[in-house]
Amino acid sequence: MRFPRASGVLLHPTSLPGPHGSGDFGREAYHFVDWLSNAGQRLWQVLPLAGIGPGNSPYMSNSAFAGNALLIDLTELQQQGWLDAADLAPVAGLDDDKVNFAAMYPFRMQRLARAAKRFAAAGTPAQRADFAGFLDEHASWMDDFSLFMSLCEAQDWRDWCEWEPALVRREPAALAAARTAHAERIAFWQFCQWRFYRQWAALKAYANGKGIQVIGDTPIFIAYLSAEVWAHQELFELDKNGRPTVVAGVPPDFFSATGQRWGNPLYRWAAHAKDGYGWWVERVRRAFELFDIVRIDHFRGFAGYWEIPASAPTAQTGRWVPGPGEALFEAVAAALGPLPVIAEDLGVITPDVDALRKKFGFPGMRILQFAFAGDATDRFLPHNHEPDTVVYTGTHDNDTVSGWWTAASDHERHFARGYLATDGHDMPWALIRAAMASVADTAVHPLQDVLALPTEHRMNFPGQESGWWGWRFQWSHVQPWHAARLAELVRLYGRGAAPR
Repeated sequence: MRFPRASGVLLHPTSLPGPHGSGDFGREAYHFVDWLSNAGQRLWQVLPLAGIGPGNSPYMSNSAFAGNALLIDLTELQQQGWLDAADLAPVAGLDDDKVNFAAMYPFRMQRLARAAKRFAAAGTPAQRADFAGFLDEHASWMDDFSLFMSLCEAQDWRDWCEWEPALVRREPAALAAARTAHAERIAFWQFCQWRFYRQWAALKAYANGKGIQVIGDTPIFIAYLSAEVWAHQELFELDKNGRPTVVAGVPPDFFSATGQRWGNPLYRWAAHAKDGYGWWVERVRRAFELFDIVRIDHFRGFAGYWEIPASAPTAQTGRWVPGPGEALFEAVAAALGPLPVIAEDLGVITPDVDALRKKFGFPGMRILQFAFAGDATDRFLPHNHEPDTVVYTGTHDNDTVSGWWTAASDHERHFARGYLATDGHDMPWALIRAAMASVADTAVHPLQDVLALPTEHRMNFPGQESGWWGWRFQWSHVQPWHAARLAELVRLYGRGAAPR
């Protein structure tokens, strides 16, 4: 599906300013939408909005359907009467410049618990009716998710295969007893999802009203410690005790000499096919309830994926295994029609991956930081772009452009200076201009590059398990000329409407 010629900014909501330890769906998010509009941008790209997992990664969520409760705006809960002013007072450890997860997580979770109790005790009839309607609408995943999270807490977050056997096997009597025993906590997790979905819907509607579409992110794999793996064990490569036999990752690459062992359980694709890919159809359907456009992470895994023995410590001993290919996307298209999907086609890309992407009209990705290591034939160079692509200066996995330029090889520096006709003093904006000028229908730039921030502001480093995902900006970093310069490039290169 061809996209209108447009540009946008990549910023995860946790990176927004705000007083409660991390960005969220509150006032600063609306301010950011206004800033995007003033800059002539028509796209806001976010990372997965699901709950975070090991290393605080949003790509290792405990559910394929549930939202991240840590993104809930606490101020809105106060406005509803479920928190008071004292609840919102910041505490020691909350950092304006980065997310201190050790302090932020308990602060937010404690206040969400207070709000859930006050709603349970004194919610209005209209609030209770809306809550009940939400639960009914999302019952296909909510019942399993809320019970799963309650059990995880009760089990001190042990792998679910270590729970009592009746719960591992999901015996009806054991599940019923668990629902009774954990009823209050189940209601808490349901409350959090209600507020997450309602707040996000309001924020997205505001963005859409400003002419801005939201690009979401759907990881191909989900975490082992997730509601869906526990609830649908037959759809994953697990042994009789519920443990993964093989796990996901990628072979040695640009980021790691030993590859990346992600550890996610792999899909039992034959079981998905037998079911007409119903689980995937539902997953994609729900993704498009949250987003206008969906980027599917690690798209090449649908053509072929790297299978690693679960016992292997690194990704080096894996093998390529065929994925579901066309059958999956034909099933999705038959159920949902043509959809605006971006295929993350980075890494080892073989002809079958390109063929799969093109058959369904999914634009691929081009990363300008990767463009200058070779010669004029490099597919990431702007003169080799195709209209049906999305060009980035870098992604959440890349260094900032300033950081990349500092560490670039002599060859890259010489090639980039000549190609971009610059002396290199303002490389972030040289790459932004190149992206905007590209024939690619879509250009996206991380906010770090718009602000020309150094490597210390990087969001993630693939293969490193901790220390990432915490970057935040402050409005003091942003000057009026940033929006004006973006708006001028939009005008010059025909990427959308004038600032609103």
